[in-house]
Amino acid sequence: MKFRKITALLLVLCMLLSLSISMFAAEADEHTIYDSAPDEEPVVSSEAATSGTIQNSGIRWELDNKGWLTISGSDVEETKITKAERTMGVTVYLEHDAAHLGDAQLVVYSAAIHDENPELKAARARGIPAVERSVMLGYVSRMYSHSVCVSGTHGKTTTTSLIYKIMRDAGLNAALGGNIGESFAYSVATGDYDWYVLELSSFQLDGMYKFRAHIGVLMNITPDHLDRYGHCFQNYVDSKMRITQNQNSRDYFVYSGDDEVIWQQLPRYDLRMKQLPFAAKNAVASGAGDAFLCDGKFTAAVGKASVEIDTAKMQLKGLHNAYNAMAAALATLAAGVAPASIRRSIYGFAPVCHRLEPVREANGVLWINDSKATNVDSVYYALESMTRPVVWIAGGTDKGNDYEPLKAFARAKVHTLVCMGADNTKLIEEFTGVVPEVVSTGSLDAAMEAAKAAAQPGDAVLLSPACASFDLFKNYENRGELFKAWVNEKA
Repeated sequence: MKFRKITALLLVLCMLLSLSISMFAAEADEHTIYDSAPDEEPVVSSEAATSGTIQNSGIRWELDNKGWLTISGSDVEETKITKAERTMGVTVYLEHDAAHLGDAQLVVYSAAIHDENPELKAARARGIPAVERSVMLGYVSRMYSHSVCVSGTHGKTTTTSLIYKIMRDAGLNAALGGNIGESFAYSVATGDYDWYVLELSSFQLDGMYKFRAHIGVLMNITPDHLDRYGHCFQNYVDSKMRITQNQNSRDYFVYSGDDEVIWQQLPRYDLRMKQLPFAAKNAVASGAGDAFLCDGKFTAAVGKASVEIDTAKMQLKGLHNAYNAMAAALATLAAGVAPASIRRSIYGFAPVCHRLEPVREANGVLWINDSKATNVDSVYYALESMTRPVVWIAGGTDKGNDYEPLKAFARAKVHTLVCMGADNTKLIEEFTGVVPEVVSTGSLDAAMEAAKAAAQPGDAVLLSPACASFDLFKNYENRGELFKAWVNEKA
């Protein structure tokens, strides 16, 4: 009985913590990290579970005698409360008052919460255990299920979505969560899944210490979020490599054999899991399995199972999507999915929203939404895949970007760069003389009008910002949706 109460507490808490993302986060992969770790896994006694309080950044939850958690405080914002939370009997009040922290048994915070958050600091000063929310989720979910966890600087959303589709098409009982799909917290709290397919940001990985990926996938590591990592690339690299932590000989690690940063890091780690590299340029081989692209086709093999994919038959185009498909094929073979089912799902998979998403062709101009390209490397692959002359819309909140890798493609393919941001100084300085025409705008409407004026029949207008969206938009989804709405109404 005591164990069931504790488990119920954790499950419902996990669901409620998803609320903190909407209040404190705009883009889940663009927030500050945590450096400190709890010395051990937090223990909540049955007494605490039935009478204590649990605190998250000024929001107070109390467990009532029916097993429900109530968030109490002042300053109610009903619009922040989801229908699901209301349906489950949760009364939500918001407060920003650390005075109640002395009553807390445990602090669980989201990756969006800054380490200097006063409530979090106050909790630690009082000796109250503090853990990142995904750690708590890991304690619960690992007791019942398996996980496929995908990270990387770019490609993780497409790869995670593809893995999920393959599993669902094959009849596996799987949930999609992390940075995409349904909240991981909500899935753990309300569902009963055999597999969790999760997209994990570096900031989520930073807060994980006991969590273990049964199948870890690392797409690549290139400079990103350096403003959040003390402008030290190695700090960011170390964060991404945490995808391998706690893995054992029964687990799998899928990674890019073409990514120089990753394979240079491998000797630094005690990797006991089965390694599954994929590549298109470097020769890779592993006794556990691997995948290699040659002449537009690749064969992915794990143990005695293998699947051959002709990338010409995929709806996803470009080398970056071949990498995504190889990683997904290896991960799902490792999960036990039949090769024929993997092949069908890969061929049937369409591009995800906001990632090289064709919106409309109007007057001979193709408009493409790549709003999710919030870093230089994602834009690199976007420009590489362009087969038409390009009007490129870029800009936003710069994250310490080095634009040098983009300049060769910009010279060859882009005739107009439309800068869209509150401060376009860096983009203008970097691409003046590289691109024939550079236009500075400070709003979506102005940027779209400038792009429309510059585009000629046969061109592509590509929104691929290379920057975060915080200066003008709520998040990259909001940026992409507004782009699509403008195109469908005015292009």
